[in-house]
Amino acid sequence: MRAALCLLVALAACNDLRDFQGEWSGSRIGEAPPLKVGIADGAHAVLSIDSIDKHGLAGRLTIDGVVSDAEVASLPGAEADALATMSFSGAPMRVYLAFVDAPDGEVMVIIALYDSRRVEIRALRGGATPLYAIFALSEGS
Repeated sequence: MRAALCLLVALAACNDLRDFQGEWSGSRIGEAPPLKVGIADGAHAVLSIDSIDKHGLAGRLTIDGVVSDAEVASLPGAEADALATMSFSGAPMRVYLAFVDAPDGEVMVIIALYDSRRVEIRALRGGATPLYAIFALSEGS
């Protein structure tokens, strides 16, 4: 009985992740200066998730003024490490780490999926062209 219950929970978790496939879009959030470094006011992001499971996420990402239709794929090492279960305020059900190519240097993105059918993206970069921005995405908007 316990094994059957575990299997049902595991299958439900897989289905929940696959349900995130598709297009997600939304605006930058947070008005504090440290939350909008290197990004224009009113910036918008679009994430198209082509494939997703508990081992990774792949798709395309556009962030106004930062990246345009860039390939995004989660880091296999992070998925195989304790980072795969990383969490923070708001308790995302799953977090993926990735790097995307941008004209002025790579951008690290943290993609958080929530039970409430929303996605948050944190885009960050250090160095000569620092970037920090958070985007709240909803499905197909």
